[in-house]
Amino acid sequence: GSPWYAADVGIRGGRIVAIGRLDKATTRRTIDARGRVVAPGFIDMLGQSDLTMLVAPSLPSKIFQGITTEITGEGESAAPLNDAIIRNNQPTYSHYQVTPDWRTFPEYFARLRRKGMGINLGTYVGATSVREMVIGYDNRAATPAELEKMQGLVADAMRAGTFGLSTALQYPPAPYANTDELIALARTAAQHGGIYATHMRSEGDSEVAAIDETLRIGREAHIPVEIFHLKVSGKGNWGKAGDIIGRIEAARAAGQDVAADTYAYTAWANSMSAFVPTWAAEGGNTKLVERLQDPAQRAKIRQALLTPSDAWDNEWLAIEGPKDIIITSTATPAMQPYTGKRISEIAAQWHEDPIDTIFDVLVKDAGSTQVATFGMAEPDVALILKQPWVSINNDAGGTSPEGLLGAEHPHPRAYGTFPRILARYVREQKLLTLPDAIRKFSALPAQRMHLADRGVIKQGMWADVVVFDPDTIHDLATFDQPNQLSVGMDAVLVNGVPVIEGGKATGALPGQVLLGPGYSKP
Repeated sequence: GSPWYAADVGIRGGRIVAIGRLDKATTRRTIDARGRVVAPGFIDMLGQSDLTMLVAPSLPSKIFQGITTEITGEGESAAPLNDAIIRNNQPTYSHYQVTPDWRTFPEYFARLRRKGMGINLGTYVGATSVREMVIGYDNRAATPAELEKMQGLVADAMRAGTFGLSTALQYPPAPYANTDELIALARTAAQHGGIYATHMRSEGDSEVAAIDETLRIGREAHIPVEIFHLKVSGKGNWGKAGDIIGRIEAARAAGQDVAADTYAYTAWANSMSAFVPTWAAEGGNTKLVERLQDPAQRAKIRQALLTPSDAWDNEWLAIEGPKDIIITSTATPAMQPYTGKRISEIAAQWHEDPIDTIFDVLVKDAGSTQVATFGMAEPDVALILKQPWVSINNDAGGTSPEGLLGAEHPHPRAYGTFPRILARYVREQKLLTLPDAIRKFSALPAQRMHLADRGVIKQGMWADVVVFDPDTIHDLATFDQPNQLSVGMDAVLVNGVPVIEGGKATGALPGQVLLGPGYSKP
């Protein structure tokens, strides 16, 4: 957030060791940054690269945005795992050609280190994963004994190095957890110095109630709160961002530690299964597909989509029509040709009603389809982005235009979020100043995540550094053609090692597993 100044930056052993006029210093290697901005590496507050980092460890979509650190683990985290979770998620593992040979966070972290990492990665423990470990996919409250087991798993994860507890309360089985369960789990995370990060129970018609629940969890668990991808969704709610912001600011003024992050696009991306009511997904993807194949159950689910409700976020009623849904990723090879197509196109091709198309896609793709959905208004997006307590996330896994990942059709935010903000909201619209944006990209998220040795250019800090031209940096990814790397990064260093130099990827893998405040060395 500070103004720029002119200086050289000296790096040794992966850390910043000198700042100032260093033209007389002896150096093995020099990166010429004249006429460029040198800034701290960008921190993606929700990155989703748990599995894709095992597919393409250099993560070109991330580094060409200037991202040097990612925080991941939204509701479902990479660990803990058991056989039932692996069976439920097998289509995704098979799609990425990844064998989940880990069960715990230490085992997953060891797998990352063996494979190599293009950027640094830290993770939450997901409350969904913890619930699946103990209760499975049933729609019921935890018993006292089950809750104690779940708290034990959270404590184990915090000691293993996770940064806190996360929830994704829109996606079953997460909605089956009541507020008291979440408070208990968050309290355990708090005892180990963690934070509570949440995809709230509603981002649409019931968002006020969802914020109230989120704030209550923070207060009663005595834990800082981070609201993932803050938004106002659904055409009936457009224009209400000011009300939502006011509610959060009132809590902050009252002394509560609460902040948020955003990706600043008008379309979100999630699982297509979010289009069905939460009860329809009880039991996991296999049960969801069975219900969609049963005519009576299918009719009941259809009626739910056509009926306004405050019991769940009805995404079908939040959009203007099937043209607002784009398939971004499929799990089964037979469905891969439909990536990049809108539900309106597929419905016309299949000669059926669009709701039936949604159901049939889920059936054919084992319930694992991912989509981008247009359901936000630009003025709301811009107002949220402006808030000084809002940092930035991609909410997308790292990817590549080539290979297995290049066959997907992701939301363009996967490639473009950070450069797009610099081009659109700093350079063109002047909604943010350049120092504002850099703070949202680096110092603010480092502060939120307690990354005391990253996030600023200062002696002693890890040398996560980006070099770019603020007059030319921009995104290329679009909803029609998303697999395009952003341009304008001359150099990106992760722990003092260039992963981009001269505007080209080096292939280096200097990233580290970042460990949270509760880490206890075994």
